[in-house]
Amino acid sequence: MFSRRLRSFYSLSYLFANHVVLSNRTNCRKTISLYQNIAQISTTIGIEAKLNVKLKSVEPQEAKIIDGKKIAEDIRGELRQQVKEWMKNENQRAPHLTAVLVGDNAASQTYVKNKMKAAAEVGITSETKQLPKTISEIELLSILTDLNNDDNVDGILVQLPLPDHINERKICNFVSCDKDVDGFNEKNIGRLCLDMNTLIPCTPLGIKELIKRSEIETFGKHAVVVGRSKTVGMPMMMLLHADGRHETGAMDATVTICHRFTPPSDLKQLCKMADIVIVATGIPGLIKEDMIKPGATVIDVGITRVFDEKTGKSKLVGDVDYENVKKVAGFITPVPGGVGPMTVAMLMRNTFVAAKKLAESRNDKFIN
Repeated sequence: MFSRRLRSFYSLSYLFANHVVLSNRTNCRKTISLYQNIAQISTTIGIEAKLNVKLKSVEPQEAKIIDGKKIAEDIRGELRQQVKEWMKNENQRAPHLTAVLVGDNAASQTYVKNKMKAAAEVGITSETKQLPKTISEIELLSILTDLNNDDNVDGILVQLPLPDHINERKICNFVSCDKDVDGFNEKNIGRLCLDMNTLIPCTPLGIKELIKRSEIETFGKHAVVVGRSKTVGMPMMMLLHADGRHETGAMDATVTICHRFTPPSDLKQLCKMADIVIVATGIPGLIKEDMIKPGATVIDVGITRVFDEKTGKSKLVGDVDYENVKKVAGFITPVPGGVGPMTVAMLMRNTFVAAKKLAESRNDKFIN
C-alpha cells in the first residue's frame, strides 16, 4: 500500500514537472522552485524524480487602447444616416435639441458648444438658451415649461452645474421625461432601475457601447464601479448588473460599487478581483497598477486639469494612473479621448430616440 502511494506521488510530480511553463519570468521561476522541491522530496523518500521544466518567458503586453474618439465618430456617422432616412421615409422634420445654459462657466460653455457641433454633424437642429447666473429658479422653471410644451423641441438639455441658489434635482425632474435626453429625470432613472425602456444617462450608456463595440465579455464577469454619483456610478451599476434579456439590454455582470468611505485596503482588494473596473471619482491617479488584475478592462471616466511639472503646462488626466496601469490591463480608455466623446455621441442618440417617440405619439393623437 505504501509503495503504491509513493508511485502515485512520483507520477503526479513527474506530470507537473514535465511541461512548458507559459508565464512571466517571476512566475516561471516560482514554478520551477516548486517543482525542484517536489523532486527533492521524491529523492528523500527513495524515488528518482526527473525535472524537465522548460522556461519560456512571455513578455507582458500593454493594454489595448479603447479609442472612444473613433468609436464616437462611427456612431455619429451611423446616426447621420439614420436621421436622414427617418426624415425621408417618415416625412419628418429634423430632430431638435435645445440646451439651457445658466451663467458664464467657461467649461460649461465649451461642453455645450461641442454638443451643438455634434448635433449639426448628425443632422439634428439645435439652439442654446444662454441665461444669466442671476436668474431665479421660478424664471428657469417657466422657461422649461415652455420647452416642455413646444412640439418643435424633441430634446432638452440643462447644462450642469447650476448656480447654488437653484435646486438641480428640482430642475432635472421638471424637464419632461419624454424630452430628458440627459436621462436625469427621476422617472427615467426609476425606469432604468426596473430594467425598462427609457432614456438612459449618456455617460453610462456610452461606456456600455464602448464595452460592446470592443467585444469585451461581461456576462457573469465581476465589475467594480468606483464612485456612486447619481449621474454615472449608480446608473452604471444598474446597466452592468441587470438582465440582458430585458429592455435596457444590460450586461449581466456581478457588480460591486465602491465610494469615498470604502477603506483603501478594501478598494485595492476589490479592484484586484475585478474583470472590469469603471472609475468615476474625480481623484487623479486613484487607481494604481497594483490594484488591477492582469488582463482586466479599465474604464476611466474622470477628467481633471492638473499642472505638469515636466512641461510647465496644464494637462488633462483621469482617475487612473494610465501609464502604469496600461502595463497590466487588457483594455483601457485614455483621458482625454476615451469616455468623453462617447457621452456626446449618446446625447445625440438619445435626442434621435426622443424625436422618434414624440413623432409617434403625435401621430397616434392625430389618428385618434
